[in-house]
Amino acid sequence: MTAGNASQAPQQFKLVPKIVNGGIAGIIGVTCVFPLDLVKTRLQNQQIGPNGERMYNSMLDCFRKTYRAEGYFGMYRGSAVNIVLITPEKAIKLAANDFFRYQYQNKQGKLTLFREMAAGGSAGFCQIIVTTPMELLKIQLQDAGRVAAMAKAAGSGAEVPRVSARQITMDLLRTRGITGLYRGTAATMLRDVSFSCVYFPLFAHLNALGPRKGDGSGEAVFWCSFLAGCAAGSLSALAVNPFDVVKTRLQVIKKGEGEAAYKGIADAFLNIMKNEGPKAFFKGGACRMIVIAPLFGIAQMVYYFGVAEKLLGYPR
Repeated sequence: MTAGNASQAPQQFKLVPKIVNGGIAGIIGVTCVFPLDLVKTRLQNQQIGPNGERMYNSMLDCFRKTYRAEGYFGMYRGSAVNIVLITPEKAIKLAANDFFRYQYQNKQGKLTLFREMAAGGSAGFCQIIVTTPMELLKIQLQDAGRVAAMAKAAGSGAEVPRVSARQITMDLLRTRGITGLYRGTAATMLRDVSFSCVYFPLFAHLNALGPRKGDGSGEAVFWCSFLAGCAAGSLSALAVNPFDVVKTRLQVIKKGEGEAAYKGIADAFLNIMKNEGPKAFFKGGACRMIVIAPLFGIAQMVYYFGVAEKLLGYPR
């Protein structure tokens, strides 16, 4: 990088508005789609019994049973953790992708598809420092109701205590140290890096197809970024759903009675395939597509809409 480029970098990559934009997008997106994300987690963690029995028969069935047993607020278990941590997660993901796309340009200032994928994968790698503990805590809170319902259905009489993010965090720090919050890091990295390798190039190409703003900036109109984010997010989510199933299973600390535990990524893949078949890798796939589509559509729309720039008085 030349000295001239170095002097331009801070102006090109305005971190403060990107953090604010990411935070706004994350809070709005998570609030809108969290009940679907909870259903996705419970469907992915559900293991089929020896006689084919299962707690939830479909996405709608899971919604109905969860709402009946836990009420409206039960659908938002773990949302506080997500809302608090989604700000740095989205900021890192979106800003890092822009940064690496800038760094990986060739001498002509262009990006090949491979370099676009490398930039996206690099951004996905950077975010796992926040994503791993966020997902770990969220999954425990989301899945607690399913474990309690299993215990009740089995008639074991065992009381499943309510858990909080603070309680889980303190228990993990006390028993395993800071590394306890990073359980499932390798699986999270596998999912997020592969997702970002697919998502960001796909979004860039879809976003480039739409109409441009009339201000001469060359940016797409906001609704085009929204639709491109939705389409790229849903397709990328489906493509990496097997990795998400494995990550979710590995990060669950409290299993239901009789549910299998896994030694690692390879063991989880082999045992899920052996005991549940290939369809198990796409459990919660429809939910995940429905969750990711508006989440990333909103994120990209807000990111390019320039809400933070307007609020903070930054020049566009």
